[in-house]
Amino acid sequence: MTDKFNSLRDKTEQALLGGGQKRIDAQHKKGKLTARERLHFLLDEGSFEEIGMLVTHRATDFGLDKEIYPGDGVVTGYGLVNGRLVYVFSQDFTVFGGSLSETHAEKICRIMDLAMKNGAPVIGLNDSGGARIQEGVVSLGGYADIFYRNTIASGVIPQLSAIMGPCAGGAVYSPAITDFILMVENTSYMFVTGPNVVKTVTHEEVTSEELGGAMTHASKSGVTHFACENEIACIQNIRALLSYMPQNCEEEPPFTPYESSNEKRPALNSIIPANPNQPYDIREVIAEVIDTDSFLEVHKHFAENIVVGFARLGGRSIGIVANQPAVLAGVLDIHASTKAARFVRFCDSFNIPLLVFEDVPGFLPGTDQEWNAIITNGAKLLYAFCEATVPRITVITRKAYGGAYDVMNSKHIGADMNYAWPTAEIAVMGAKGAAEIIFKNEIAAAEDPAAKWKEKEAEYTEMFANPYRAAERGYVDEVIEPAQTREKLIRAFSMLQNKADKLPPKKHGNIPL
Repeated sequence: MTDKFNSLRDKTEQALLGGGQKRIDAQHKKGKLTARERLHFLLDEGSFEEIGMLVTHRATDFGLDKEIYPGDGVVTGYGLVNGRLVYVFSQDFTVFGGSLSETHAEKICRIMDLAMKNGAPVIGLNDSGGARIQEGVVSLGGYADIFYRNTIASGVIPQLSAIMGPCAGGAVYSPAITDFILMVENTSYMFVTGPNVVKTVTHEEVTSEELGGAMTHASKSGVTHFACENEIACIQNIRALLSYMPQNCEEEPPFTPYESSNEKRPALNSIIPANPNQPYDIREVIAEVIDTDSFLEVHKHFAENIVVGFARLGGRSIGIVANQPAVLAGVLDIHASTKAARFVRFCDSFNIPLLVFEDVPGFLPGTDQEWNAIITNGAKLLYAFCEATVPRITVITRKAYGGAYDVMNSKHIGADMNYAWPTAEIAVMGAKGAAEIIFKNEIAAAEDPAAKWKEKEAEYTEMFANPYRAAERGYVDEVIEPAQTREKLIRAFSMLQNKADKLPPKKHGNIPL
């Protein structure tokens, strides 16, 4: 019997070593943690339960039958994050470069199946050279099995992907389907084809970092939601993200006990500049309204003319979408629309109420925008808000012009409560352009057209560049002092907490992709 126990211990020790100490040392020299070290920092102390530790590959070609490593390049199992169940897989680069084999894929699929059955998030820590070439189509089939499960799980359980090393070719599509992607600066990259293929096909000279590094995808493509300075920061971000989410689509998001006190925020009364064309940072408004230091911004470096992220308001988890007047005057463009639409749809999938701060002068004009389908892309945000059934509240801080007023969670597309500050300007367009159109003949006939134009601009401003016409129509529920915003929102979200709204029966809508 002792021999059998010793045999088990030997196999366990072999599995814990992955590809061996030499390769573990090489991993550390690159500034990277091992697959098991990452899980140690991600999960609550002592909570990890491994599944499939002794699984090995079945391939015999190209000498693979002489290279057998228990676990086959991926550590899978379940554990707790902040006391809540999660399922995890962590690819081990020390074993065949973390490449995906038939059994490697089966282990990941097993974890995903368990997560779906038990209604808990899946977290993937990706560090892989891609498909295991020696296994051919079997490896490709394994990827497709994972992609299918990612798609079926979408909107049912949260799925998070951390890219902690290479992620190339077919490997990129699983993270792309998941809800959030996190990357580590200087040690992780994602691309469909690497620098060598790019050079061969297009003759472009580009490094892996330039082509698919963390900051490239955080700022240029928007593929990644978080660019983290190191692996520990990445893991901490995952834990923080999960704290705002429910376990699955049937549950409500976590509630943090909250002690009510004076909710007035007088600093908000002086935050909007006297000059309506002067910018301000919408993050200052967000910081004053939400619970202290609770804002977790998503996609911070991408489409910076709109700000999205999670926060807590009176202990309640909410999603925030806010125009950013400090960047491009807060206009909506292609990237801002798709960024916000994706975030809105995630929040709606997982019962996270939405708070919108609106200061938008319209959609960005120009051939670049029109030729790259601002119409279709802008419609994505419109569609996302229209479809959302979670509690939805909008606060108009300043400009709300044209079609962008409609799109930014207006009353007309199903917002539950709409507030406006006295500084709000709700109109078809800015006063200057409106005066030029409406009073064109009067201005042209005047002795001093420029002076007449200014006079008519002031007249239009007086009539329309305010929130009161909209309030008279009921498009705005209340015009409030900025200092009242926090207390109004806490009460409104509390009032809406049992909101029940359903879409018509259908297989699914046809979002303008």
